[in-house]
Amino acid sequence: MTKAIRHVLGISGGKDSAALAIYLKNKHPHLDIEYYTCDTGKELFETYELVEKLESYLGKKITKLKAGENSSKDPFDHFYNYYKGYLPSSNARWCTKTLKLDPFEDFVGTDPVISYVGIRGDEDREGYISKKTNIQSIFPFRKNIWSEDVIAKVLKNENIKSIEEIYSFSSKSLNLDRIKQIINQPINTKFVLQQKLNLLLDQDIKEFNRVVFEYLKVTDYPLSREKDFPLIENDEVLVREDIFKILRESGVGVPAYYEPITFEVDGKHGQYMRSRSGCYFCFFQQKIEWVWLLEQHPDLFEKAKYYENQKDGFTWNHSESLTELADPIRVENIKRDFLNRHKNKPKSSLLLDILDDSESEGCASCFI
Repeated sequence: MTKAIRHVLGISGGKDSAALAIYLKNKHPHLDIEYYTCDTGKELFETYELVEKLESYLGKKITKLKAGENSSKDPFDHFYNYYKGYLPSSNARWCTKTLKLDPFEDFVGTDPVISYVGIRGDEDREGYISKKTNIQSIFPFRKNIWSEDVIAKVLKNENIKSIEEIYSFSSKSLNLDRIKQIINQPINTKFVLQQKLNLLLDQDIKEFNRVVFEYLKVTDYPLSREKDFPLIENDEVLVREDIFKILRESGVGVPAYYEPITFEVDGKHGQYMRSRSGCYFCFFQQKIEWVWLLEQHPDLFEKAKYYENQKDGFTWNHSESLTELADPIRVENIKRDFLNRHKNKPKSSLLLDILDDSESEGCASCFI
């Protein structure tokens, strides 16, 4: 008996995954989406608060996944002990795999799954793509809703004839001749895959989505089992300002750690906030975010220091220990440096540019 396809969406505690849940509920209410969150045990209070608000808005329970479920310790501490006090870092991110990805893949098992991912249209990254063939990722906020592996398969040179035939059979576009020209231009070093994709999307996003969906019917991807898929009719591209608008207009609100807080140094005022969800001691935080944690959640800062002090030579942010960072003179210098770096940058109405480089790296499964 063929297994039914499951539609799942992971709530990281970040703005994008929360907005995606709201967006899909409002735009495609007939989709039976399962929501889940991976609790490391080291999340900010604001993350748990967001999950509760989302449950109320969605009218559905968000399944809490916990690694080391039968342990007497929280997931992070369980595996911290399992790895004999070896703390995660940007070069050894056991936290991502063990606390986030493994529980998710256990949750879906071998069922065919469509996983909705909240990467925005103004981001140049792919995020987590499972190597399991039963999990297919879809990106509703982007111009291109398909994952890299799907695009590579659809647009490979060997498929030129097949894709042209699908367009010829199903397209009603007035640009069909131009589309065929693009399709028939082979990918090479002078005309790369991304160029071809962008040109086809520029002609007609919905037409392209329909062609991809039709092609997938002869593959083993989960969507090959579906007779229709409403998201192929999406042609919206949502960026950061759209995300904040969705959260505020829904009443769920923006997670409190994204809201800017004013600080003063040398008689000048600046604003800081957190740029991501995830563990309070996330090693991808900028120094100004560590200062935010020190001043807004001093208890959590002390807990982060505790872990750091258990291992000689280990520092969460590489260049200095949290003890050194917490020195009042050092705090002032960090704030001063932050102000100087951003004093000539234009400010958006939502203050989203304050930590504008912070989303270029990090753990996608933690902060989308």
